[in-house]
This record gives sequence, structure tokens and C-alpha cells, in this order.
Amino acid sequence: MVQIEVLHQRSSAAIAQLELSEHATVRDAKVAFAKIKPKFYSERQGMKGEPGGRMLKDETRVADLPGRTLYFKDLGPQIGWSTVFLAEYAGPLLVYLLFYARPGCVYTDSSKPMLPVVHIAAACWTFHYLKRILETIFVHRFSHATMPIGNLFKNCSYYWGAAAFVSYFVNHPLYINPSFGDQQIYLGLALFCICEFGNFSVHILLRNLRPPGSTVRKIPVPDSNPMTLMFNFVSCPNYTYEVGSWFWFSVMTQSLPALIFTLVGFYQMSVWALGKHRNYKREFEKYPKGRKAIIPFFL
Repeated sequence: MVQIEVLHQRSSAAIAQLELSEHATVRDAKVAFAKIKPKFYSERQGMKGEPGGRMLKDETRVADLPGRTLYFKDLGPQIGWSTVFLAEYAGPLLVYLLFYARPGCVYTDSSKPMLPVVHIAAACWTFHYLKRILETIFVHRFSHATMPIGNLFKNCSYYWGAAAFVSYFVNHPLYINPSFGDQQIYLGLALFCICEFGNFSVHILLRNLRPPGSTVRKIPVPDSNPMTLMFNFVSCPNYTYEVGSWFWFSVMTQSLPALIFTLVGFYQMSVWALGKHRNYKREFEKYPKGRKAIIPFFL
């Protein structure tokens, strides 16, 4: 058996003593700690090998820890990733369609017929968020089961607010056709659809990398789907295609609010992509050196 002392990350005060088998992992330590401190269920616990270090993976053997010590951090109340994603994506769908399908509830004069591009934009928006909802249910495999519950309110505020911002202007009775007419509309629509298919293709490839019920991580490489060739150039092509979808949506609608939404999303996805890119390079010694994070050859 192995004696493991659990200390508070900030104060280094002793919290608990755990008696575990020599083959026990950090996951086993979390389960044992939760029995002593029921408030801190396993998903709420962050365990480190040193106060200022990185969170330990659940698969780490506790017998290999220096000093046989774990430093505990309370991650706060947790909520399932799937629940957060479903709330994030259902909201924008409903909010956008409120402006589109019930303009009389929003605008003082809603008698003007909608332009064809407005109907196309609503179809694209609906397709995108229905796709996200279905991917959350049937495609995504999450490396962590939960996230802090505060993220639910932060994420929903962003997505729902952005939906209202974009939809208000695109569905407004004073909205006018894009400058270059049908050529601009259908070019934007075609490239939006291509980017959506690329995003879906990458999600399928990432799903197939991780066996069900596991947190295994592998180097993603292109498969037989040509849309996944983007992995030769960037670590997170799902974000590359996502940004592309919204850029071409903005072109199609010639909407400044849609472009602002795209730029804000690009900034956030760049932050996520750079973090994942660093983690890939840290974790895999033979990670392809020519890859960028999100924009080929640039970022």
C-alpha cells in the first residue's frame, strides 16, 4: 500500500491522508478523497504534483509522485460538457429564428417582404446550429466529462447575444441586397457549405481517433476524406473551417454584425488553437514541425 498526503494547493495545509494500492492512479485518489470529503466529487477535484504545477492526468500512477504528495484545487461546481454545448447551440438557433419567423414581435414595420438572401441566411444559420447539436449528441467524445458551471452562463451569454446581434440586422425590414447580387450570394453560400462539410469531416476524424470511453490522445493525420488534408497544415482545422463558414456567411449577407461575430470568434478560436497546438508539441515528440495552429503558414 502507498500513503498519499493531500495538501491544499494555496496554503499547503494537510487535508487528508489516503491509503492506496501501489498501482493506484490519480483517478483512484480522487475517488478515495471524495469519500472523505463528499462535497468534492471526483469531477470537482484538480490534483497537482506540486503547488504551481500542471493538473495531473487521471491515469498518472500515484506511486510515481515525488514525495507521495498531492496538491488539491477545488474546481468549483461542475456541469456536463454535453449539457453546456446543447444549451449554447439551441439558444442561438431559437433566438435567430425568432427574428426571422416572427418579425412582428421585434420590428415596428414588418410588412416588407423578405429578400431571398434573408431566407438563405436563415437556412444556413439553422443548418449550422442543428449540425452542432447533432454532433454534440452523436459525434463528440470529450476528454473531460464536466466543466465549471459558470461557463454555462458565460458561454450562453456570448452565443445567444451574438445570435440576436446578427439576426436583428440581417432580418431587419431595411436590410438591402448585397452589392454584387446573386453572384455574391451564391459564392458565399457555396463556400459556406464547403467549410461546413470540412468542419464536420474533421470532427468525424477526431472522433475516430479516440476509442469510446477513453481519453486517449493521438496525433491527428488526414484520412481518405480530402477535407481532412488541412491537418497537413494546421493542428485545429475544425476551427479553420468554422471561421471560414462565418466569413463566407458574412460575405453572402454583406453584414457588418456577422463579420464582427466572425472576428470575435476567430480571436477566441485562435486562443484555443494555439493552446492545443502547444499541448500537441509538448505531448508528442514527433509532432509535425510544419503545422501551424489555425491559419496555414501563418498562425
